[in-house]
Amino acid sequence: MNPEGGTRNYNFSTYDSYSSLHEHMRLWRSRKPDWMYFLRAESFYNVATKEMEYRGVFSERYHDQSHGQSFFSVLMKQTNKNGLYLLDEPEAALSCQNQLALLYLIQSCVKQNCQFIIATHSPILLGFPGAQILSFDEDKVEEVDYKSTSSYQTMKLFLDRYDYFVEDIKENEI
Repeated sequence: MNPEGGTRNYNFSTYDSYSSLHEHMRLWRSRKPDWMYFLRAESFYNVATKEMEYRGVFSERYHDQSHGQSFFSVLMKQTNKNGLYLLDEPEAALSCQNQLALLYLIQSCVKQNCQFIIATHSPILLGFPGAQILSFDEDKVEEVDYKSTSSYQTMKLFLDRYDYFVEDIKENEI
């Protein structure tokens, strides 16, 4: 798929800033998806522009919406049954409420034989029931439990000790 995002048919590049990870991966599948879509938070503006160009008068006006609203709109429009979806840090575009909405969208899609591969630091998105979580920390890849992820532990620490953090921040003003 196009490194900046979109479907297999998207062929554009505004700036080649992607990693060489794809050169070191081997994907296998037991079934061929009917639809595939890749969405990166950092290049979403470019994908939204191409979506509008490719669809012409039938396109939503993504740039007239907030970043998060347009990002979620594209996700809603691009999900089809038996699809494969690659999402790169969608939390960068989505509010906490829309991250929760994304969990429900994913669940609906999973019931239609879809698969999602998501690179995220969001403790909300990592909390999808039954998700396989792979950690890429410390130069190794390993499966980890949700509550042992640094994202979960950091968020829990902040929520459990909110008053401490607020006071510490006030005392250490820059």
